[in-house]
Amino acid sequence: MKYITLILLCSLNVFGFSQVQKDTSYTVQSEYKKQIKIFPQIKVVKSINNNLLVEKKDIVYQTISNRNLHFDLYKNNSEEILPAIIMLHGGGWNSGDKSMLQPLAQQLALNNYHCFVVEYRLSDEAIYPAAIDDVLKALEFIVQNATDYSIDVNKIVILGCSSGGQMASLIGTKFNSSIKAIVNLDGILAFHHPQSKEGKLASKWLGGTFEEKPEVWKDASALTHTNKNTPPILFINSQFERFHAGRNDMILKLKEFNINYQIETLENSPHTFWLFHPWFEKTSNYIITFLNEKLKS
Repeated sequence: MKYITLILLCSLNVFGFSQVQKDTSYTVQSEYKKQIKIFPQIKVVKSINNNLLVEKKDIVYQTISNRNLHFDLYKNNSEEILPAIIMLHGGGWNSGDKSMLQPLAQQLALNNYHCFVVEYRLSDEAIYPAAIDDVLKALEFIVQNATDYSIDVNKIVILGCSSGGQMASLIGTKFNSSIKAIVNLDGILAFHHPQSKEGKLASKWLGGTFEEKPEVWKDASALTHTNKNTPPILFINSQFERFHAGRNDMILKLKEFNINYQIETLENSPHTFWLFHPWFEKTSNYIITFLNEKLKS
């Protein structure tokens, strides 16, 4: 009996069934049910059906202990060499899925950007800096295969929403040698800050509270790493100040280093405005206009 049990456990591990149960509390539908009570006019943004789009799902960029990590590629159907956008979903570092950014990636792809929506390990599976390491590995993989994906390695953008915006900003400031622009959709720039209300989810991802892990909280904040080499950054924000934590402090640093930035605030919007009409169009237009300007040379 012990022998049979051992074989069964080994088989489960080989086929990936030993993975941590994924938190599915944050989805487009769960967010819609919550937000429609406050914003009755909202409509979920649907995926785009267009013959000009080419989509390749679940491309493996890394394998860790029998666990494959993937990204989804969205591009137009030309073979033209174009800028790349690395895209990171939100969900409090604990939930969410790359599929949630499909409509935004499709819209950007139709406007001549090759979009790579990256899966990364969530906090139930691995704490900081695992998710950052995953995204960096995906970036490395994409650059190494730039010819296959028809991307311009000198025009790479990183974009993130909410906790994904925090991650994108951190990667763009701390590991910025290949990043030419950052797009932050309502992601915090500092964890320990008067505006920040980060609590259990941040503590879980960072491996402890601020009192327990002050250096980790500092290291995970993009504000800490903002420097003269930080690329231009677009902030698109909701009305909720807690998601602006560290932004104004970062802007002071950007001004000091003469680095271009842009702020767009969507008044009377939910935090997750990029998932819904009527804010989706403004959001995508802000991104496209900003990137066209910054990457035009």
